Amino acid sequence: MPSFAYRGLDARGKNVAGTRDADNPRVLRSTLRREGIFVTDVNEAHQKVKRGSGLGREVDLKGAFDRVKLQDVAVLTRQLATLLKAGIPLSEALAALVDQSDSAKLSRAIGDIRTKVNEGTPLADAMANHPKIFTDLYVNMVRAGEAAGNLDQVLARLSQFLDAQVKLRGKVKSALTYPIIMAIIGIGITAMLMVVVVPKITQIFGDTGKALPWNTRLLMWGSDVIGSWWWLLIILIAGAIFGFRYWKKTPSGKKRWDRITLRLWVVGGLVRMIAIARFARTVGTMLRSGVPLLQTLEISKAIVGNSVLVDVVEDARVAIREGDNIADPLARSKQFPPVVTRMIAVGERSGQLEGMLETVAEAYENEVDLRLGRLTTLMEPLIILVMGGSVAFIVFSILMPILDMNELVG
Repeated sequence: MPSFAYRGLDARGKNVAGTRDADNPRVLRSTLRREGIFVTDVNEAHQKVKRGSGLGREVDLKGAFDRVKLQDVAVLTRQLATLLKAGIPLSEALAALVDQSDSAKLSRAIGDIRTKVNEGTPLADAMANHPKIFTDLYVNMVRAGEAAGNLDQVLARLSQFLDAQVKLRGKVKSALTYPIIMAIIGIGITAMLMVVVVPKITQIFGDTGKALPWNTRLLMWGSDVIGSWWWLLIILIAGAIFGFRYWKKTPSGKKRWDRITLRLWVVGGLVRMIAIARFARTVGTMLRSGVPLLQTLEISKAIVGNSVLVDVVEDARVAIREGDNIADPLARSKQFPPVVTRMIAVGERSGQLEGMLETVAEAYENEVDLRLGRLTTLMEPLIILVMGGSVAFIVFSILMPILDMNELVG
């Protein structure tokens, strides 16, 4: 959507100026007139661009790397809920939020949403035009809030949901950061020893003509392979990663990998808990906001993140449409723990399904936090042990022939 720089007079006759996104100057004049501003001049605003050599085309490089974070959307949602709760009209609340975000992309989206709201478009429909920022879950909750007349409450609940998602993602990322950094450092140190240090030392052993221990021969062979064929190793590793990612994107590959992931020692239970926590939090929040159950289950499939569990949710949705409840198909799948399905069944019978799901989500999010801490604590000594074992193998493989040579000389 283009941006326009405008000048005009407000209701008190004072000069005003600014920049606003609009479909065209006529729409901008109409929008500003409803705000009490008489426009005297409108020009299209040109952003700073870099031109490709010889092409003469304008490219906004900054906008290409501007991504809207989930945290930014959560903050925006909380601010909008606060403004609406204070009695500020929706259009004015959106106008107040245009310049609040650090993301230019999000600010432009808010400006576009405000323009469409001023033209009579429902807020949910206006947000649906920006699917990379506002998900189906978000849009449907806003639509339910507009229909029920409690948009501020729904937005407040939605901001809490987004905060919980941000917190959960942060825990997972922080738990994986240290092991990944340590693994990279360990591989780098080992590669440097194999390429730089080992060849210089083992060259002495080759000149003696003496039979070497098996571990020293293995070390020399590995050093020769890495030193001579490093480029081929990089190509093979990159090809393996690319091939694995391609296979994992195929329907059969993704389903098989997701099934393997759920069966992995330690990791499988953690992946299942994260998926169930997301599912329970999403369904509970949407039901409390007034979204129908079948629609909620359809949307929640994109949140689970595991194709095996997605199939379970789809089977439950089909069973509910045929008159069944939600707990029984989940229990039959054997993918949801019995305690979860029993709590869901109790919630259905008591009419407190959304509250019970939120209780499940809180319990599993706390358990995920504990298990991530244990996993991090377990991985630290394992990585140190692997790094130390690799260095020890290299050192002993070098020292053993040297000690043998010293014994012969003695």
